[in-house]
Amino acid sequence: MSSMLLPDQGQIVEVRQRRYIVTDVKQATLTDRVSEGSENDPEHLITLSSIEDDALGEELQVVWQIEVGRCIYEKVNLPSPMNGFDLPERLDAFLDAVRWGAASLADVRMLQAPFRSGIVIEDYQLDPLIRAVQMPRVNLLIADDVGMGKTIECGLICQELMLRHRVRRVLVVCPSSMQVQWRDEMRDKFGLEFRIVDSNLMRDLRRKRGLHVNPWSHFPRLITSIDFLKRDRPMRLFRETLPPDGQPAYPRTLDLLVVDEAHNVAPAGGGKYATDSLRTAAMRTLVPHFEHKVFMSATPHNGYPESFTALLELIDNQRFARGVAPDRDQLNAVMVRRLKSELPPKWDGTPRFPKRILIPLEVEYTEAERRAHALLQAYSKKRQANAHDNLERYATEFVLKLLKKRLFSSPAAFASTLAQHLESIRSARRRGMALGLKPSLTVLQRQVVENEEEFADDEEYEEVTGETVDTASHLFHALTSEEKQMVTDLSAWARDATARPDSKAQVLIQWLHNNLKPGGVWTDRRVIIFTEYRATQKWLQTLLAQEGLAEGKEDGRRLLILYGGMPSDQREAVKAAFQTDPSDAPVRILLATDAASEGINLQNHCARLIHFEIAWNPSRLEQRNGRVDRHGQREKEVHVHHFVTAGYAKRMKDSGAVAPSALEADLEFLMRAVQKVENIRHDLGKVGPVIASQVEEAMLGHRTRLDTESAERGAEPVRRLLTFQRKLDEQITRFRE
Repeated sequence: MSSMLLPDQGQIVEVRQRRYIVTDVKQATLTDRVSEGSENDPEHLITLSSIEDDALGEELQVVWQIEVGRCIYEKVNLPSPMNGFDLPERLDAFLDAVRWGAASLADVRMLQAPFRSGIVIEDYQLDPLIRAVQMPRVNLLIADDVGMGKTIECGLICQELMLRHRVRRVLVVCPSSMQVQWRDEMRDKFGLEFRIVDSNLMRDLRRKRGLHVNPWSHFPRLITSIDFLKRDRPMRLFRETLPPDGQPAYPRTLDLLVVDEAHNVAPAGGGKYATDSLRTAAMRTLVPHFEHKVFMSATPHNGYPESFTALLELIDNQRFARGVAPDRDQLNAVMVRRLKSELPPKWDGTPRFPKRILIPLEVEYTEAERRAHALLQAYSKKRQANAHDNLERYATEFVLKLLKKRLFSSPAAFASTLAQHLESIRSARRRGMALGLKPSLTVLQRQVVENEEEFADDEEYEEVTGETVDTASHLFHALTSEEKQMVTDLSAWARDATARPDSKAQVLIQWLHNNLKPGGVWTDRRVIIFTEYRATQKWLQTLLAQEGLAEGKEDGRRLLILYGGMPSDQREAVKAAFQTDPSDAPVRILLATDAASEGINLQNHCARLIHFEIAWNPSRLEQRNGRVDRHGQREKEVHVHHFVTAGYAKRMKDSGAVAPSALEADLEFLMRAVQKVENIRHDLGKVGPVIASQVEEAMLGHRTRLDTESAERGAEPVRRLLTFQRKLDEQITRFRE
């Protein structure tokens, strides 16, 4: 090696203890120079590209003459045969190393990423990689079923394209709760270092590099959340890295855009048009400036064709346009969609995924709980019947649906929302709000749509929900004396019930004792308890602690919690503990909100899940179940528990039986919806929203039976669109080879 000579383009050099290849050599200008040099000893600006595995393609510019510790790897002559020839085995190993270490740009059949990554790859996961390598410009929608390993499939694509020097700058956009997981998986499984762009990084960069530093240009591989990116300041800084006129340049400014949980950036559907959200607007700014795009979602179709086509347009605007039905062949070219039920067994005949079993937990509700439910139902009927106009009727339905959902969740969640509802009505009356000052239907509808979006932060969700309840409650006319008595009785019941376990919580506690702590001794079993609301989670945490199910100090707790908005270091510590072997980590119970149900791996040592309440959104139920029913699950069966009323199984066998009360009728309607969802998991896109709307109608007393036959018939075009005639057995055999 030499440190005195000037390197030539294409030579390998060592700078700052790392190896680079020289891509450009030019004499430094006055603005490039760091120190004064004489005319006889000019300085040279060297552009370098890293060839290290963990920084492949990273560029660096140095002034060669003043760089400390620089050296050039000289061209090496062939070894002299005077010292003897290598053994054939050694030469063969050398040739293999050269062949495996050289990614061919011409041979699309020669894949490098599966051999360079630290993963146990499944053969079916090679399909997206093979497609991506064959595409001149990668535009892919990976729509595999929940838990099939879409992150691994995307990581393989990213690594392969970088090895082929087709990609250098990568941006991953995902929910905020998954940022750390993405960073760790890319580092641990693929050797790729990513930086998370958030408020903390921006603050650190400004402190270290000055106020005008741009976080989007400081590192070639970045991860951010869509809710951070859509804000004004981050989006303004991102635009500064783009061409001045905002138009896409050739070649593109950026290389690869990865969007995880892509259904979150699709515009809201309904009616004839898809309404862009702030997330959609942010994506429309980004996508034209990326050469390659990979979108991932287990539920790409939300039931509205206009929304789905708008999502496809973001992926590839040459093939698709919003509002135009996609061509089947063009969709097949960009979308990879396989369901767990479609995949053949492994080569040894064993199933690839566990069998999912639904197990009802029967609850004997008290007379007080039945009366509370009947009171809320009576209050709902009176408010709906006495609504003065469509505006008040719309506001009434929103508030009453929310109250019923909270009542099904827990007394604590119900009490807080009921109190806010009553206070909003009283304040409106005290101010004597005139009709002209009331919010319009459009304003209220916009707030309701925002309230129904997926939130990464539970506190933010509660805040938005509170504002929507306040706006809607202001539209209620004054309560009659009978209605006042109803809500007074409901408030008194909620305050009293919050102080102790209700019937459902008692069944849960008994189940935990029987299955996790029989005879007062903890087993190695684990369970995840999902709830929709943070208030319910806090209430359950207190109850379980009182029952001795959260014993231990900070480092030995049996009960841990996950919620949206949790500090990332705490969140990762909880996930790590729950994924660790039970003999090393004492945690046995995980209380999680829906904000923790997207994309998180919790299946290492857990195959049991309890829904504390039944989510009205079928896709949300499937996301929850996917935390344990996913790639990497070691158990042969996954048990999913739902709460039902006592005698439910018997009544279901007797088709003519009638539920004895309104409470039982509502809960059994929800359970029938759950069973229907389990049967149509392949087509949640079209039928799922229909089920959700029918659940809402039933909870408002507008229907008594679940009818999805017409919806399933209407879903046939969507099913044909998303299901391709594939010979998966033959494809997977070819991938394996």
